[in-house]
Amino acid sequence: MVLRRVLTVLCVLALVGAGLFGWFIYPEIRKAASEDPAVWEEDIRELEATTAGLYPPGEGIVFIGSSSIRLWSSLAQDMAPLPVIQHGFGGAKLNDAVVYARRLVNAYRPRAVVVFVGTNDIDPNAAKEPAVLLASYQDFVATVRADQPEVPILYIGITPSPLRWAVWDIAQETNRLIAAYCESDPNLHFIDTSPGLLGPDGAPIREHYIFDGLHLSESGYAAWTRIIRPRLEAVLAEH
Repeated sequence: MVLRRVLTVLCVLALVGAGLFGWFIYPEIRKAASEDPAVWEEDIRELEATTAGLYPPGEGIVFIGSSSIRLWSSLAQDMAPLPVIQHGFGGAKLNDAVVYARRLVNAYRPRAVVVFVGTNDIDPNAAKEPAVLLASYQDFVATVRADQPEVPILYIGITPSPLRWAVWDIAQETNRLIAAYCESDPNLHFIDTSPGLLGPDGAPIREHYIFDGLHLSESGYAAWTRIIRPRLEAVLAEH
């Protein structure tokens, strides 16, 4: 009887937690369905109000991207003592990052830029062509480089996930094109985190994702940290 009550309470708590997360994330899902960058204006203003003047020019490291960056609650701790500026906004697409690059990157004159965006452009119901996404990333780089021609930019490759496993081949081709582009410039870097998220069977490790099968869990972010941090430190050591 006691065990049954405990299980019931746990189930209720899980449902409440899922409901709260759904309520919290729904506006982002709705905005992510739009191709109009203007839907993020309020989010961008909130980020600017939070991070403006956080670090002097040339010191902070901007992490810009979609919800995987925004929900990385341990980012500052995982990268410490590196001074990070967390600029994640919901379901951002690559073109959204281009449009807001001057406000979220250039205005801060960062020491380096870490980018994770593109996964929302590759949905099973509406996937953009890899060449289109490459062009958008090139636009992002050009926008940032207009003010800081040699600032290091590190692109975290689009990650595999259970929810979007059906379009993983498109994501892989996009990653391949962006990785090849990064090889053309010593200050552009591609970070492949898929080895830390895929199991021996080649499929995503379920524990690395929360219940929605898309966003990373605590262990998923730990896998990211083990791969991303050493690469970032190595790049910074060169500059």
